[in-house]
Amino acid sequence: MQKIHNKLVRNKIPQAIKENQQIPIVRKLDDNDFVNELLRKLEEEIQEVIGARNDKEELTKEIGDVYEVIDAIIDLYKLDKNLILELQKKKKQERGGFEEKIYLESVEE
Repeated sequence: MQKIHNKLVRNKIPQAIKENQQIPIVRKLDDNDFVNELLRKLEEEIQEVIGARNDKEELTKEIGDVYEVIDAIIDLYKLDKNLILELQKKKKQERGGFEEKIYLESVEE
């Protein structure tokens, strides 16, 4: 019986499948398909974060998965991680973070 996945997986998943006496059918993506699948994977992982919000241990694991996908996007585009963190810090200084839990309902003019 064949189970269809059609999704980006971590590098060691095909070997784990083989060790489970199964046959993985894989292909290597070009950069265009890779970025599309990374973005799709990011959406998948974000949904898993949302689903794990009531379980601290699972939430921690899922956030780690989100970081892994983001790191892959950074690597693919050859982005400067330090610059990203610097810009994040600057934006937080200028606009604040989310610590105060402010929810904007509307703006009157």
